Amino acid sequence: MKRNIQYSIFNVQCSTKRLFFRILLCLLITQHSSLTTQAQDIHFSQFFEAPLLRNPSLAGIFTGDIRAQAVYRDQWNSVTNAYRTGSLNAEFKMPIGKANDFITAGMQLLFDKAGTIGWTSTHALPAINYHKSLSNEWNTYLSLGFMGGIVNRSFDRSKMTTNSTYDTGSDGENFAAASYSYADGAVGMSFNSQLNANPDNNFFIGAAYHHFNKPKNSFYQSSSLRLEPKYVFSGGLKFAVGDYSYVTLQGDYSKQAGAQEIIGGMLYGFKLGEDPDKPLYTIHGGAFLRWNDAIVPVIKLDYNPFSVAISYDANISKLKPSSYGRGGFELSVSYIGYRKNNSTVDYMRCPRF
Repeated sequence: MKRNIQYSIFNVQCSTKRLFFRILLCLLITQHSSLTTQAQDIHFSQFFEAPLLRNPSLAGIFTGDIRAQAVYRDQWNSVTNAYRTGSLNAEFKMPIGKANDFITAGMQLLFDKAGTIGWTSTHALPAINYHKSLSNEWNTYLSLGFMGGIVNRSFDRSKMTTNSTYDTGSDGENFAAASYSYADGAVGMSFNSQLNANPDNNFFIGAAYHHFNKPKNSFYQSSSLRLEPKYVFSGGLKFAVGDYSYVTLQGDYSKQAGAQEIIGGMLYGFKLGEDPDKPLYTIHGGAFLRWNDAIVPVIKLDYNPFSVAISYDANISKLKPSSYGRGGFELSVSYIGYRKNNSTVDYMRCPRF
């Protein structure tokens, strides 16, 4: 999977076969011309468990008042020092006004560490989302969300080696510190609605614009390297196939500079218990496809108010001969709760996606 290439020079070993590529990347990256980074953002195969990373207007699209989700990813251990990535997001829904409108406040925290030099990215991104009801009879909402905060990037310079290390004993780089921060922002809009009289049959579509401020993304003060904006188009559909079972379809298309990604798939859910409206457990099974990269089988278990999902990337990309088909492992845990007093359920029809 493609990752931010600006710092790939620093994640090199001392082997001779990589020396040519280190020199080439040095020449490309350290040019002080007006360039933009060609990269993809950090992301997850269980993208549906990190909604704010998809689109800030997806905050609050759940049945309940409070949601917290955590995702952990361990990628490419079979090839090199793995990418270890963690996401934690929390959302809190509140009614607003006298209509069925509501507002969601959220927070997205993201941590990523990779490579020999411990390249680390830390994101702290508050979010706000306003949901406007478009119907007095149906669960139909138009949402507009914003997310923005601070991103820090750093690495352990003592573990970095370049071609200059062998000539002078120094890494030869002229940046002042092995850490820098920048402000980042995203905006998104989504629409969700029921399909029929059953509120559990519903769909959503959305579009988001990430890095709209094109933040500077370099250790070098004189560099004009900037992070390219990213466009994300999302969609989902949930429909019952019986009293005790339903199907959920989700997909994303994202484009950033010269890179793009298509991922989509299906989960089949089966409820266990005497009352299908209040099941003891719900078991989900299915798979997703990241086009030209990986097949991702997923198993998920709901035990109110918690959910746990496990997935694994089976690599089908050009790296397959080196990785033996192995890719990334992901584990997610989520919690959805209700307030005892002043719950949004008492005021409005909540989206049930």
